[in-house]
Amino acid sequence: MKALALFSGGLDSMLAMKLATDQGIEVIALHVNIGFGPDKGKHALMRQRAKQVGATLEVYDARQTYLDEVLFSPLHGYGKHFNPCIDCHGFMFRLAKTLLPLYGAEFIITGEVVGQRPMSQHMRAIRTVTALAQDEDKLIVRPLCAKLLEETLPEKEGWIDRAQLLDISGRSRERQIALAQAHGLDDYEPPAGGCLLTHASFSNKIKDVLAHGEFTLEDIALLRHGRHLRLPGGAKLVIGRDEADNGALEELTHSKYDFIDLGELIGPAAWLEKCASTTDREFALRLVLSYAKTSPEISYTLSFNQTFFTLTPLPSRAVAQEYLIR
Repeated sequence: MKALALFSGGLDSMLAMKLATDQGIEVIALHVNIGFGPDKGKHALMRQRAKQVGATLEVYDARQTYLDEVLFSPLHGYGKHFNPCIDCHGFMFRLAKTLLPLYGAEFIITGEVVGQRPMSQHMRAIRTVTALAQDEDKLIVRPLCAKLLEETLPEKEGWIDRAQLLDISGRSRERQIALAQAHGLDDYEPPAGGCLLTHASFSNKIKDVLAHGEFTLEDIALLRHGRHLRLPGGAKLVIGRDEADNGALEELTHSKYDFIDLGELIGPAAWLEKCASTTDREFALRLVLSYAKTSPEISYTLSFNQTFFTLTPLPSRAVAQEYLIR
């Protein structure tokens, strides 16, 4: 018997998978990449976490579908920020159901706990999510709280033993922590720490993009890194914050932006919209120079959009604070 388990990297989903693998069920930990969860660098870590509980990891790229079908038109609205949690859960289950034949699996596992998350895991929300998932066949099993819910088809058919499943509820994680200790699990994602859509600053960046044009797949990667500034004339500038940021920005491509090349200067990676006005372009280039190892009294040559410019840095980078998207 084989099951697909929706996997975020967190403790609940790890425990749910452990309850299944302990019964001899082959589990594939399915991480649905919607673009706003862990970055690629964490996939190896997630693979190791899945292995700890006897599962294998598969990452499925659903970014474009998520943008097209969920993010900007959720039937059940948003949470505190730009997080359409109920519709997101329903989407992932619906997707997982369509992927069952691809992976040769019979049913779906999730680490949800009744009452744990106020937006998406109270009893009414779970019923709503199940309806959105179009789970008429009742193939979704929630091992951590199964005994509080209606019996599912896998339980009725004996694919998974209901007697070995649990009845956890509420926001306390004492039972989960105790189970983790009993199974020797000490490496897992902290609760509510993974989705960028729940962060105010990231949500504000999305809103800013929408206010100035269309949001595309390219924007997801760009929004994950750097300081984001909306300049006086309306152009967008992104400046790396540290070495890791700079490395990530240097690897990106974006059809609306071009890289600001500092030449031999030591400084941050930066992207500026190609459509920037002359005023915004000069301001952006001088600001980026002020973040580099430069002196305000000296002119430096840098390039943008296949053109060279010789400019002095701004006297102070503090002016950037006025234009930061927070």
